[in-house]
Amino acid sequence: MGRLVPAVSRAFDVLELFLHGDGTLSAPEVTRRLQLPRTTVHELLTTLAARSYLVTDPDRPGRYRLGVRTYQLGSRYAEQLDLAAEGRQVARRMAADCGESVHVAILDGTDAVCVAQADSTHAVRTVSSAGHRLPAHCTSAGKMLLASLPAPELDARLDGLELTALTPHTLTGERELRAALDAVRERGVAAEHQESDPGVSCVAAPVHDRSGRVVAALSVSVPMIRWSEERERELTALAVEGAGELSGRLGHDRSIAG
Repeated sequence: MGRLVPAVSRAFDVLELFLHGDGTLSAPEVTRRLQLPRTTVHELLTTLAARSYLVTDPDRPGRYRLGVRTYQLGSRYAEQLDLAAEGRQVARRMAADCGESVHVAILDGTDAVCVAQADSTHAVRTVSSAGHRLPAHCTSAGKMLLASLPAPELDARLDGLELTALTPHTLTGERELRAALDAVRERGVAAEHQESDPGVSCVAAPVHDRSGRVVAALSVSVPMIRWSEERERELTALAVEGAGELSGRLGHDRSIAG
């Protein structure tokens, strides 16, 4: 690893201060927060402003805010993000850690569609592939995605929908499904027990993009022979962790989103 350049590091320290608060800072505030000499801060701010990484706030004299160049870089980064590719990396790490099958799914109409997966290392396991789809109402990932929709959009998708039963445990009543989705919103995670596949239970957590919107769900699937309440708690925590990691790879910042 090469040597870090102190001046460049300090410039990034300045830029990262703008990730918090109201998005504006004065030179004295930067000086105080970074504990740097005033002349150094003045030179850093002047340089960053000259390169359009910062601009002075016309409505608040003496204060700076992020400039257009930071937006351009962020937009280019976002264009290069690939949910499937990032999801595969996270799913593989998680599957290696827990030994169970991990899936990343998106919502397509009223179906949950797998876009990335990693199989369990056990002989008895659930197996699927990218592109595989199931009705959203009977999967943990699908429930997570449905529960994340704005109310009008959820109403439109459920209007006239026949809730097909894949197993005796599948929810087939709209009132029953809506109650389950309310519980998902309250918990922030979803679960299903043998609703899409006999002998399999799943847990799922939401994946957010950089705007905070839920764009996918990450789930862990386990055969009932390895299922227990304790295992459900462990895998739920793991799903939340993995979904958080994937969200971070997509540019989501939980500290900003609150």
